[in-house]
Amino acid sequence: MEIQGYHMPADLYYEKNHYWVRTEGDILVMGMDDFARQLSGDIVYVQIPFAGKKLKVGKKFAQVESGKWLGKVYAPVNGELIEGNEELEVEPTLINQDCYGKGWMYKIKPSDINELNNLIYDPADIEKWLLKDIEKYKQD
Repeated sequence: MEIQGYHMPADLYYEKNHYWVRTEGDILVMGMDDFARQLSGDIVYVQIPFAGKKLKVGKKFAQVESGKWLGKVYAPVNGELIEGNEELEVEPTLINQDCYGKGWMYKIKPSDINELNNLIYDPADIEKWLLKDIEKYKQD
């Protein structure tokens, strides 16, 4: 769905810091959403932590940099990082080109798939959350 010029697919889960999560079987794929992508500008660096790293929900596990921004990546669920998109080490702007496709960032094996229910998912909730952040960042 489109919300004030931001493409936010309604079939994804969203973490409050503007990362999306989708399920692929029992694995979660994670990336940066369109709002963060547009706000940050061209991505110049994506940290790819080692596979096997234990993740704790809400805790920082990586970082992303653009020419004007340094951002932290927080775990959307408890679990284990099983893969990072190594193409981003060479071509981090894949996030700018295709944030929901080739620009995916991490694959996670969740400890409990039901933790997805703590993320933002309902289209009405997505819109309410995004509109609030649009206003918040417009003032900054």
